[in-house]
Amino acid sequence: MNVIACNQLVKDYGRHHVLDQLTFAIGEKKITGLIGRNGVGKTTLLKIIAGFIHETAGDVNVFGKKPFNSLFVSANSVMIDDQMTFPPTLNLMEIFDQAEKFYPNFDPELAKGLLEYFSLPAYRGHHQLSKGMKSTFNMIFGLSSRCALTIYDEPTTGMDAAVRKDFYRALLKDYVAHPRSIILSSHHLDEIEDLLEDVLLIHEGKVRLHLPISDLKEWAISVQGKKSVLKRWTEDKELIHEKEVGPGLEYVAFRNICNKDEIQRMRQDGLQVAPVSANDLCIYLTNRRKGGIDDVFQRSELI
Repeated sequence: MNVIACNQLVKDYGRHHVLDQLTFAIGEKKITGLIGRNGVGKTTLLKIIAGFIHETAGDVNVFGKKPFNSLFVSANSVMIDDQMTFPPTLNLMEIFDQAEKFYPNFDPELAKGLLEYFSLPAYRGHHQLSKGMKSTFNMIFGLSSRCALTIYDEPTTGMDAAVRKDFYRALLKDYVAHPRSIILSSHHLDEIEDLLEDVLLIHEGKVRLHLPISDLKEWAISVQGKKSVLKRWTEDKELIHEKEVGPGLEYVAFRNICNKDEIQRMRQDGLQVAPVSANDLCIYLTNRRKGGIDDVFQRSELI
């Protein structure tokens, strides 16, 4: 069963196309990483899924229903981001009390335990917290709600490394005990890839890749060595990144369609062959230029 299904989804702001014919589906009870650079439409997509804003065109269904202004979708989903606000008249404990009335699976004991563990002031208002504390509280709120669909949009903003590590550990432990559909949007792919089952890579408002994390790690390989030798091996390959790494030496990354014998022959020709990490692959696939930042300097030297 698909928890989320988007078909030819479009969102425009004036003449600016934020989402452009976006089509994908996310099944139930899995953690999906939503990856992409700033400004590619990740937050807009999540707000449409959560029912906060309306799409311009196309279809979107959450639990088989249109999410915009849907009480059913609201009661069974929660979106956590750094823009969350709560009534200023309520302290943190009172916010939990109200959440328990709205979310049928809300776990007050987990919420209180995490609040104490992270040393948050239980009787202060959400608006009185620091940025890092707000992010930590929001994370606790999302975990404790145990909604069938839980959305985290850059949830670790303002958190230090130790708190982020604890958050990922808490998310994994609670997911194993209480499986549900989780979307985790983050710039720290290297930190979260061990949590993910699927990755949805968005670029320029379109789906660039949507596949299991295990397949993503094998999607591309890198080869480094003499340019003259590399050229023979890469003429028929789908290059996704290339750069000079020294006099007469080049590094390239390309879609992995090589068998073991071909890789062995590359190495016999003196080339260094290695897999491309999931994080680097996502960077390469969303670069505007194949050479990345190095290409800017090379062009400037020619002017």
